[in-house]
Amino acid sequence: MFAKLALLVTFVAGAAAHATFQELWINGVDQGSSCVRLPASNSPVTSVTSNDIACNANAASSKGVCQVMPGDSVSVEMHQQPGDRSCANEAIGGDHFGPVQIYMAKVSDATSAVGSSAAWFKVTEMGMPSMAPDYWATEVLNNNCGHFTFTVPSGIAPGNYLIRAEVIALHVASTLGQAQFYMSCYQINVGGSGTASPPTVKFPGAYSASDPGILINIYTQLNSYIIPGPTPYASTSPTVATTPWPTTATWNTALQPSTVPTAVPTVSGSAPPASSSSASTTTVASSTSKTTSSSTTKTTSSTVASSTPTSGSGTVAKYGQCGGTGYTGPTVCVSGSTCSVLNPCE
Repeated sequence: MFAKLALLVTFVAGAAAHATFQELWINGVDQGSSCVRLPASNSPVTSVTSNDIACNANAASSKGVCQVMPGDSVSVEMHQQPGDRSCANEAIGGDHFGPVQIYMAKVSDATSAVGSSAAWFKVTEMGMPSMAPDYWATEVLNNNCGHFTFTVPSGIAPGNYLIRAEVIALHVASTLGQAQFYMSCYQINVGGSGTASPPTVKFPGAYSASDPGILINIYTQLNSYIIPGPTPYASTSPTVATTPWPTTATWNTALQPSTVPTAVPTVSGSAPPASSSSASTTTVASSTSKTTSSSTTKTTSSTVASSTPTSGSGTVAKYGQCGGTGYTGPTVCVSGSTCSVLNPCE
């Protein structure tokens, strides 16, 4: 903890290490920035009463809507600078310790919905997974190249939704109004035939500046942490461990792409499209159509993991996985694409 305090002094004197949620993965397939509402800058929101607390400041709607199904594995990806996907850099640096949370809101049109008018339910959360020593969800995020994975709740009604991915940085939160909120909203369409309608909250409204998980001095020994906001729907928060938290990455950083797809990829067997956005994507690697992660999913997001390809026949979408150790899925590439090795793995 004293080491963290020393680093805080360095941070205050130096440049702020701000960050942005920028990309999305669905079942291990890289959607890039195709359906994210990218904020105008990587600076935080600090007022819990501002409309910016919903989807960030000056975050323009995207033309893209990513297709998911209940039970799908979804990973959000954060980095400090726009377009930077390097695992050599921390996703959020400068001792920006704090929780990671995921919300969803059902909307009539994901491309035009106003985040501050939407009704949000929390899908999952991670606060301080260990107190031996104090260890934060943002540190787990950094260990996994900025990826945080969750499962789309089973049974929720089909239609357009916004996903709200959030980090609350608490490094200067001992002063009222100084907690820093970093969030981005993603535009998705959920398929299936569910009927569930979880209880919801509003942004602004869900948080108070004096909440114990927002107004807090993290540079004392903490044996527990109260995560702000409502209880997650259909998932539980990891309990605070009394043993050190493992720092080994569970996201396969060897398969991390260096460039960003900017249009929603067409995935064989996905939910019907909900928008007219183009299905083309930018090149992720020269002569390469494999950009997936090989991590596996935990419903609580306490670790970030890759989905395993399902077996079956069919055509592999552009930038989908088409081979590799243990892969049992389709191997025929969509017209105009070829299957190439991105990174050899055991």
